Amino acid sequence: MGKFILGLIVGVLLVPFAVYWYFASGHVPTAVSSQPMPFEKRLAKVGLHSAIKNQGVKQPPFQPVEADYMAAVDNYRQHCAVCHGLIGQGKSFIAKGMYPEPPQLWKGKGVSDDPAGETYWKVANGIRLTGMPGFTSSLSDKQMWQISLLLANADKLPASVTDLLKKPAVMEIPQASQAVSH
Repeated sequence: MGKFILGLIVGVLLVPFAVYWYFASGHVPTAVSSQPMPFEKRLAKVGLHSAIKNQGVKQPPFQPVEADYMAAVDNYRQHCAVCHGLIGQGKSFIAKGMYPEPPQLWKGKGVSDDPAGETYWKVANGIRLTGMPGFTSSLSDKQMWQISLLLANADKLPASVTDLLKKPAVMEIPQASQAVSH
């Protein structure tokens, strides 16, 4: 019985040490081009869905009108389109270089089947280890709801709104304020 208990203790200590060694030795795939670790995608999705469920999905505080959608399009184009795309356009170079690849929200069923409150949670909080930032310090609560409602209602937007979402993305290149001297 003593050997069994000793074996159990060694086994319990050995597993965490082996996992730590795997990460600390540089064997873990950390490059965007690396294949995902076993169960990586599954564990990430389980964690995300559990967090959203446990924290509760909020209900939108207002019913959107066309002006809300138009404001949402402006913010979406400015903050979201570089990763999540626009109607009828391919992935940006940034989206192609990310892992996991950000969903293209205007292709297929997109997020129109997600409740606005779930999308709001993702916009507000971001999603760790995906490149999805949280926008609570950048956008107002109303702006985050406008974007969330735009996406939740993507399949029933006014034509004026979808027309704006079809306009090609324009990348602005920031100008250097000072020349760098060597």
